[in-house]
Formats: sequence, C-alpha cells, structure tokens
Amino acid sequence: MAEVVKMPKMSDTMTEGVLAKWHKKVGDKVKSGDVLAEIETDKATMDFESYQDGTLLYIGVEEGKAVPVDALIAVIGADGEDYKAAIDADTASSAGAAESSDKKTEEPAAEKPEVVAETGKTPAPKATEDKKPQEAAPAKPKVDKSSIPAVVIRMPALSDTMTEGVINKWNFKVGDTVKSDDSLADVETDKATMEVVGYEAGTLLYIGPKEGEAAPVNGIIAIVGKAGTDITPLLTDDEAAPAAKAEEAPAVEAKAEETPSDDAADATSTDDSRVKASPLARKIAKDKGINLNDVKGSAEGGRIIKKDVEEYVPSAKPAPAQQVAAESSSGSDKAAPVATSSAPQPVTAPLPAYTGEEKFTEKPVSQMRKAISRRLSESLFTAPHFYVTMSIDMDESIKARTRINEVAPVKISFNDFVLKACAVALKQHPAINSSFQGDKIRFNEHVHIGVAVAVDEGLLVPVIKFADGKSMSRISAEVKDFAGKAKSKKLQPNEMEGSTFTISNLGMFGVDEFTAIINTPNACILAVSGIQQVPVVKNGAVVPGNVMKVTLSCDHRVVDGATGAAFLQTLKSLLEEPVRLLI
Repeated sequence: MAEVVKMPKMSDTMTEGVLAKWHKKVGDKVKSGDVLAEIETDKATMDFESYQDGTLLYIGVEEGKAVPVDALIAVIGADGEDYKAAIDADTASSAGAAESSDKKTEEPAAEKPEVVAETGKTPAPKATEDKKPQEAAPAKPKVDKSSIPAVVIRMPALSDTMTEGVINKWNFKVGDTVKSDDSLADVETDKATMEVVGYEAGTLLYIGPKEGEAAPVNGIIAIVGKAGTDITPLLTDDEAAPAAKAEEAPAVEAKAEETPSDDAADATSTDDSRVKASPLARKIAKDKGINLNDVKGSAEGGRIIKKDVEEYVPSAKPAPAQQVAAESSSGSDKAAPVATSSAPQPVTAPLPAYTGEEKFTEKPVSQMRKAISRRLSESLFTAPHFYVTMSIDMDESIKARTRINEVAPVKISFNDFVLKACAVALKQHPAINSSFQGDKIRFNEHVHIGVAVAVDEGLLVPVIKFADGKSMSRISAEVKDFAGKAKSKKLQPNEMEGSTFTISNLGMFGVDEFTAIINTPNACILAVSGIQQVPVVKNGAVVPGNVMKVTLSCDHRVVDGATGAAFLQTLKSLLEEPVRLLI
C-alpha cells in the first residue's frame, strides 16, 4: 500500500523546510535508510532518510521550495501502484476540521440573503425597502449572548505591527475537547510563527479560517463551549460588522473622486494597505520598498504571497516629457548669467566619459539566515547588553601550547586553551553561567559551552557538553569533529542545543577587538580576538609581548559590571598561568 512522506520536524524551532535537493527521482527503488533528499531547516541543511521500502511514485515539492512541517512531499509504494488514493486520503485528513466548519456555517449563510443584496451584486426588494441599513440593528440586542455557554476566540495581535494572521496549522479539530492552556493553532504573523492559546476549556465547536487562510486581528477564528450549543447567534453577530464596513468603503472612494488633485492621486497610487497580501509578503515588500499595487497575486482571489514579492521585477517608469522640458528650460535660464560673466574662465580639458553598468543579484533568504536574523534581533533588542574588555598576556600560554603539542595525541589550539579556561572560570562564577527566565534566574550547575562555527550559509553553534570535566585533548577533538560536521552539513539538532555559555573566536582572522551578540538564553558570550605582538612593560622595561583582547557581552538583567569583570580576572589569571588549568 502506498504511503505518504511528510516534511519532518528536524529541530525544536522548525516550522517549515526547504527541499534543497532530491537524491531520488520518480520511479527509483528506495530502501529504508536511503537518503531521499537534503532539507534546509532554520539551523542546518540535513539529509532526510526514508523509513519505507518501495518505489518513489510521486514527488510533490520542487527543489528550492519551502513547505510547512507535516506537509506531504512524496509518496512511496509498490511499482505501478495508484498513488492518488494516498494523496486524496492525506488531503481529506488534513481538511477534516475545515469540512466540519463548512457544514456548520451553511445554514447561517442561507438565512441572511440581505447581505448579498447589500453588496449590490443581486438587486433584491429587501435592499430597496431598507433605505437605512442601520434600522435593522435594533433587532440584534434581543439575542442574549451572555446566556450562550460558548466563548468566541478571536485573532490576537501578536505583535505591534500585526494587522492579520495566517493559520499555519490547527492543533485540534471540531468536536475535540480542549483545556484552557492548550495551543489551539499556530499562527504566522509578519514577524514569526507563534502559538495561539484559547484560554477556555470545553469543546471546540467552530473553526473559522482554514489552514493557509488569513484572518484580521480581532476576527473570529474559533468558538469553544459546551458540546451541542447553538452558536449561530455568535457567528451572525460577528459576520454583520464586515458587511457594514463594506458599505462605507464606496462612500470614501466617492469622496476621493469628488476632489481630484495631484496629492490625492499620489496617495492612491502609493497606499497599498487595502491590497490582499499575506503578512510575510507585506513585510518583505516594505523592506524592499515595493508597492503592492504593482504586484500581481498568484494565490486564491488574487492574494499576494511571499513568492509573488520575491519574483516581482519593477518596470521603469518614463519621466513625463513636460517635466523634462521644464527642467531643461529652467536650466538654460539659470545658465545664461554665468555665460555672460566678465570673469576669465580657466580652460580645462574635458574629462573622458566613463560609463559603467549597474547590476546586482538577489536570492531568497535561507532558513538558517532567517533564524539568525530572528534570534539575534530578539536578543539584542530584548536583553540589555553591556560589554567588558580585558587584555591578556599570552606568553605563558604560547609556551605551554608548544610543550603540550609535543606529546598530545591531537594538536591543541589557542581556542582550546580559552574554552578550557572559560569552563573552569564558569564554575567559580555561576552568575555568568546562568539565564534569564522572566520571573526567575536559572543558575546552571553544569557547563555546556557553545562554539560559534562559520559556514557558507551563516553560523552554527555546536555545544561542548560538560566542558569543565574534559581534558584539552578531548575538547580539541570534539571541536574539530563538530567543525567538520558543520561544514559538511552533518550536524544534528541535539548537538547544537543546551548551551549555557558561548564563545565566538575571530582570532584566526587577525581581528584586534570586537563585540558579540548574546546567544539566548545564555546570559553571556565571550568575543575572542587575535594574539597581537605589541610592546609591553615588564619589570620596568619595555619588551615585546603577545597580547590577546577578550570582550564579554553580558545580559544586564542577570549580570552586573563587577560580576563580569571578576569573571574576566579569573579567565586572565588562568591563561597567564596555564598550569592552573591542569589542577
């Protein structure tokens, strides 16, 4: 029997994945354990292995396309088997909640022919009789909504710039029993995909927008209450408001037409607030300076989505001929007095004309880069950063490294020295090895150090766990192994989770000094620069020395300046007397 293959959730923060490359094509034999494809997540690009044996009958996602977690991407079954039944079954399963919703809303829609009449699409006697639509309003207070044992769940404003949200995934279906702290759905806003909690216990009686559909802020998305409750009055009240707004819109447009002016025309052409577009598409268009009025939507009803904005190519707008002529005319008028000036003009040879071509390339933001942008922005604008810098004399560490590498099974780097010294210092300064948890501070008794590794797509942070109990040889071997996995895209999510402190080392690039953004939920991150040969004063004489600067970025909600400075003093003493690392 054919089985569907769905987009896996490869990390705890993954909401969608990009099909980077297919390793099999339709018709190929597939065994359990074979690599089907490479999937780009928000943290890394990883191999996706098949868990079924059979023939690859269907591929539902093109390379380079993003799909949400649990979406169908392929079908595997017996050679020649009809796979369409499996696809239909999966589609029916995911649309079950939406179908239940449609059945419940058929009757209320039929009971309100006056709404159709009000839109002007079908002239009906009802519309001509009710000259003032507001006259029908007094009938509505007769329904006592407070007596209905059900609560309306509306689309919350999950950010200060949010105007609408897209239902990414429903976690329950109509008829399910929900608790007050259950996450009803995942909602995609203009900033992130977040959970919506109903805060009501009971039975899920109604689901409004389907998965993939948008709902405005404060619009009804679900109803929770006692099983068997008639929720028609709640739906009727909620749906009446948009009808009234629909009537007011033409009046506003009519006023705009009555006062034709250049300013009004400009406002009409630049205002794209009424264009149907997803929150993500609207944010991308704003960042790129694209007017959504110029973009053609490819989704249902002409709705603009992310792909439409990314593929939009602006067309050049020719300047009005009259404006060009006017500028030329005014330019010649201003030039006349200069030409009649009696002052002698220097004779210079004209510069040769140089022409160049302006061009650029654009590519979609990768999932990893999206995650880096989101997490570091949240860190920098949420955690109040402050920075403490200290210079460390590395002469003794250089000597110790040379002697250790003569007998060590693996070559020890200066980064390994810093990592081991940080692990030892963190045990003496638990405040640095902590994290802010809102209403409490967590002081970690274990030491898990994240090491930032640069890759082509961005930055990965594998974690050396229990670093305080490991030798420098063990630390060096693990760092080299993680670096190799990172560059070959083999790092697993569990190898990048759980850090309590992070080190970012740019010393190999000859960097003199820099600051790093805290890798939340850590309270601190250490920025390590290169070792510089500079003049230093020792025993009253100026002699050549080897100095390395380190900068500790601290979350001021957890760490104070004196605490950060004390940690760096301990780190400095350990690196200037590295024999203490062996105790």
